[in-house]
Amino acid sequence: MRVIRKYANRRLYDTQQSRYVTLEDLRGLILEEEPFRVEDAKTREDLTRTILLSIIIEQEQADGDSEVFSNDLLQQLIRVYAMARPLPLARYLEQGTQLMLEQQKRLQDQWQQAMRNSPMELMREMAEDNMRFWKNTITKAQQKEDDDEGKQ
Repeated sequence: MRVIRKYANRRLYDTQQSRYVTLEDLRGLILEEEPFRVEDAKTREDLTRTILLSIIIEQEQADGDSEVFSNDLLQQLIRVYAMARPLPLARYLEQGTQLMLEQQKRLQDQWQQAMRNSPMELMREMAEDNMRFWKNTITKAQQKEDDDEGKQ
């Protein structure tokens, strides 16, 4: 597991690559499914969760069109924390998100498969096959003609 150290000056240092990294770099590691742990450089306290929340905040602020957490949802989450016995929300959210990602991947795969088997794709493939056939036929006819001329 890759270890990222957070220093007092708030800089993040990737011990594997021996370089400073940004939250965007860590986001890239997440997208590549590269496991990492963020720890305080002095105390070795695990700061991974705090950094992950920072990445989410940065994402939410980066593009208003792709907000995941509406104000209403954030308020509801705060209410869950205030409950005497909070709901087991983390496991539910993890499973729901995993299911959503799997369905999204399956949908993308099915769409790509459908596009490969669309009538337009079939027509394109047939046209390419016909072009290859006629090109080969013309080439062979020209070679035969050249051979016949060579014999005379």
